[in-house]
Amino acid sequence: MYQWVSLISLWAIPITIAFVLLYGWRKQVPVYETFVDGAKGGLTTTIRILPHLIAMMVAVTMFRESGALELLLKMIRPALDFLHFPEELVPLALLRPLTGTGSLAIATDLIAQYGPDSFLGRLAATMQGSTDTTLYVLTVYFGAVGIRNSSYALKVGLWSDLAGVIFSLLIVTYVFS
Repeated sequence: MYQWVSLISLWAIPITIAFVLLYGWRKQVPVYETFVDGAKGGLTTTIRILPHLIAMMVAVTMFRESGALELLLKMIRPALDFLHFPEELVPLALLRPLTGTGSLAIATDLIAQYGPDSFLGRLAATMQGSTDTTLYVLTVYFGAVGIRNSSYALKVGLWSDLAGVIFSLLIVTYVFS
C-alpha cells in the first residue's frame, strides 16, 4: 500500500499539469494568455479581500494569544483519551478551519519535532491536506462577493473538516501502521 501511495504522490502533479496543457492545446485555448488573464483577476481579487483577510488574521491571533486554545484543550482532554486521538494534533484540528497559516505552522512544528515519517508527522500532513480553512473561506471570499447568509455553507464546511480529521486518522492508521 505504501508503494502505491508513494507512486501516486510522485506523479500526480506532473501528470495534472501535462493534462491541463495538452487539453488546452487540443481545444485550441491560448494557455499562456489565459493564465496571465487569470493572474490579473487574482490580483484584483486579492486587493478586494484584503480587509476581510486582516480581520480574520487579528481574530485568530487573539484566539491563540488569549489562552483560549489552551483552555479548550484542557476541557476536551478526557474525550481525546477515550477516542485515542493524539493530543498533539488537537491544535491543528481546531485551528485548521480558522487559519491556513497558523495550522501550517503547527503542522510544520509537529513534523520538525516528530519527523516526517513518524505517525504524528504523517497524520499532521494528511490532516493539513484533508481539511480546509472553512471560516477563512467564508469570511474572506463570501465577504468579498457580498454573501451574508452563509449558515448552510458553515455547517457543511465544518462537517467536512470533521470528516477530514476522522478519515485522516483512520487512513493514516490503516496505511502506515
